Amino acid sequence: MNNLPTSLLLNGREFHYADIQQYPASSPTELNGYEAKVLDFVRQWLNGSLEFGLHTSGSTGQPQPVFLKRRQLEASARRTGDYFDLGPGERMLVCLNCEYIGGQMMLVRGLERNLHLTIVEPAADPLALVPAGAAFDFASFVPLQLRTLLAAGHAGQLNQMKAILVGGAAVDGALAKAVRALKVPVYLTYGMTETASHIALRRLSGKDAIKSTAYKVLPGIHVGQDARGCLTVRADVTDDQLITTNDQIKLLDSHAFEWLGRADFVINSGGVKVPAERVELVLEVALAELNLGRRAFVTGLPDERLGQTVTAVLEGAALTPEEETRLLALLRARLAKYERPRQLRYSEQFSETASGKLDRLSTVRGLG
Repeated sequence: MNNLPTSLLLNGREFHYADIQQYPASSPTELNGYEAKVLDFVRQWLNGSLEFGLHTSGSTGQPQPVFLKRRQLEASARRTGDYFDLGPGERMLVCLNCEYIGGQMMLVRGLERNLHLTIVEPAADPLALVPAGAAFDFASFVPLQLRTLLAAGHAGQLNQMKAILVGGAAVDGALAKAVRALKVPVYLTYGMTETASHIALRRLSGKDAIKSTAYKVLPGIHVGQDARGCLTVRADVTDDQLITTNDQIKLLDSHAFEWLGRADFVINSGGVKVPAERVELVLEVALAELNLGRRAFVTGLPDERLGQTVTAVLEGAALTPEEETRLLALLRARLAKYERPRQLRYSEQFSETASGKLDRLSTVRGLG
């Protein structure tokens, strides 16, 4: 127990917890805005604050304020810490945006489990912001970060870790294939601000990753479905309140479910309801198979005859006519008639929310 941390590293600088408790009085003045927000949250936690205000990620609309009790965050940190056997003195890399639940819960886990915290501002390659060869036991990344880390040759450092979480956005087929080759256990998370981060996990790395697309619910979390087939959650992390989501699922049993897509991402085309995210999964696989890997999503654009027409939106330069033909041929072979995108549209760069998630609405508005 002599290895218990008494300080944290933030953007390469050491800050002692005793000083942080007195923040901002005892803090250096040369802090940027992000550093100030991180230290303020840590100060509140160390000084025993009982409620914390956050904002949802805004991936399906305007960010909404959410207030969570300290006991909810403690319960979430305890459950994750127990699941991954995180113990005093182990090392955690915090590179998610700490203004949102994913990053804040990394801080809480570190503080509650007495882990050594190395915090860097969100960047595509967070390991480029720490000393070369720095070793960590636990980290959480968004897909863009994990993709960049693998491309930059950091697989060796990642494999030294005890476990890795990835969440905040969809993992495309190309990234999933690359992750399967890692030795470190990598888990795709399911959760939201209202559930104080993740409440279920799906293994992405190793041989077992290809056997199931089911999320396994963490112990003590009670899940169900409403009349729409959407997931409901009740647990200590929700303060024992029933949370009803817009995520349609296939409930396998009381401890596992398959995610089907958001109820509010259903396209009504000619009276047929098309789940956009199911089409997206097929689209991502097709792009990867044709070596055309890029971000893409599916949406419904206004159509006089059908009401909405299924449309695939691809990021980057337009495909050549030959590439478009091959892609559409694959989609025709794998999708039902009404699921097939009737047109391809292009966006030079997708819009993103402040937390780094794809902003579909803003991207569609920019299509012109």
